[in-house]
Amino acid sequence: MKNLGFRPSRFGLDNHELENVATAHWNLGAPGLFEHALRRSEGQLTKHGAFIALTGEHTGRSPNDRFVVDEETTTGDIWWGDVNRPISVQHFDQLHAKMLAHLGGKEVFVQNCYAGADPANRLKVRVVTENAWHNLFARNMFIQPAADDLDGFEPEFTVLQAPSLTADAAADGTTSGTFIVVNLSKRLILIGGSAYAGEIKKSIFSIMNYLMPARGILPMHCSANIGAGGDAAIFFGLSGTGKTTLSADSTRTLSCDDEHGWGNDGVFNFEGGGYAKTINLTHEAEPEIYDLCHTFGSIIENVMMDDHARELDFFDTTYSENGRVSYDISMVPNASEAGRGGHPENIVMLTCDAFGVLPPISQLTPDQAMYHFLSGYTAKVAGTERGLKEPAATFSTCFGAPFMPRHPTVYAKLLGEKMAKHGARCWLVNTGWSGGGYGVGERMKIAYTRAMVNAALDGRLGEVAVTPDPNFGVLVPEACPDVPGEVLNPRNTWSDAGAYDTQARDLTQRFETNFKQFEDHVEDSVNAAAIRAAA
Repeated sequence: MKNLGFRPSRFGLDNHELENVATAHWNLGAPGLFEHALRRSEGQLTKHGAFIALTGEHTGRSPNDRFVVDEETTTGDIWWGDVNRPISVQHFDQLHAKMLAHLGGKEVFVQNCYAGADPANRLKVRVVTENAWHNLFARNMFIQPAADDLDGFEPEFTVLQAPSLTADAAADGTTSGTFIVVNLSKRLILIGGSAYAGEIKKSIFSIMNYLMPARGILPMHCSANIGAGGDAAIFFGLSGTGKTTLSADSTRTLSCDDEHGWGNDGVFNFEGGGYAKTINLTHEAEPEIYDLCHTFGSIIENVMMDDHARELDFFDTTYSENGRVSYDISMVPNASEAGRGGHPENIVMLTCDAFGVLPPISQLTPDQAMYHFLSGYTAKVAGTERGLKEPAATFSTCFGAPFMPRHPTVYAKLLGEKMAKHGARCWLVNTGWSGGGYGVGERMKIAYTRAMVNAALDGRLGEVAVTPDPNFGVLVPEACPDVPGEVLNPRNTWSDAGAYDTQARDLTQRFETNFKQFEDHVEDSVNAAAIRAAA
């Protein structure tokens, strides 16, 4: 085996039974990985120097192909079900053997990285890929160790990723040829059959979600930023609800756009990069992200490009509605170098209401915050998962159920404790539809949402008179700077008030049905908030 590149670790690939690979490229930066990716015809360069790749059949996560190994040391900690599907130790070992055989004799790319900006709570991660561009994705998305730390780098979790390797579903215990398998005992993740780079990122996020609660740290599927006065804000929400867009505010310092932990010293970023959606992207609406799509070192996934001019077309969804850009967070002009902030003063829960029922912004009591955190209502946006063609209403507990190995109440309890201790104020923001549901109404204007969020974060909205929403009991402001008054009350935006009432009753019933699974696991005060919401 040839070891090439920048500082291979003394803890070599032989420790992963990969001593038979032909060549291992270690810890290459963007220029080297771009060169290898182009040499291997893995993609193309855009006019402005970003790398564009197509991921084929998989243009989003494949949740039905994700498994957790059911083994005796961790089985009691796992929230088994549709999210965490069990796979046997025997089937894992078979897939592992296939992965080792597949990578044997091949050229591979290795990145040693950290997950977690807090030195006391970071995870050492090694990512081994068969494609150069996936290795650059890992380098973008995770945190780079100092050069002197690479020599003795010994990973605590390892990802082996090979898109060209497929499973035999019948023999390997999978649902298809695609597999994302987490073995917590062996501290190993296998990814095969999918070239969608997001599987690498979210697999490590799931590991952090497993490890952090035992340390008293709340892992969060959220973005975070910090105001000029040091006030931190976190934004919960699933893909497509606006975490990246709303946290990328030029007047505030960005921590990161997707994954954080809330510990004893405040909030810290899990990642070293961003992974933003690009559908209908314009410089006017999202200048920071637009510029990052035209920056050397960024990776563009599944976006149409003119072969002659090498210009990107963010409005063409031929390949996917889930076009993405991966970028190093250091390329964001106002990003935090430390990736750490204080305890949040404001918590924003983002939801994309496909029914057009929820108010565009409302303040939550602590019990309502727990209730909505456990409910995690939103709409899955087209393209974020395989086969999804239009928004579909869903409840994703903790605004990140696909990445939560433990029972949701473990995370909800931590949230409640930290909100109470640090006096954080919570807001529910609907970035979805107004004036009717999907297909009838219109998506909330981003300018209005920004104005509402800004007013919440700078304290102006906290001084405005509020009215309880008749369906959910949340506190709706009667006015907001730079937002038309009629927008704030969703019923007023519908041409048929009776149709709104019917749709609202349907949605509250959905909330009530979904929350039954948590009734026996939460305090009476949270259940009382649930009863008011479902009335």
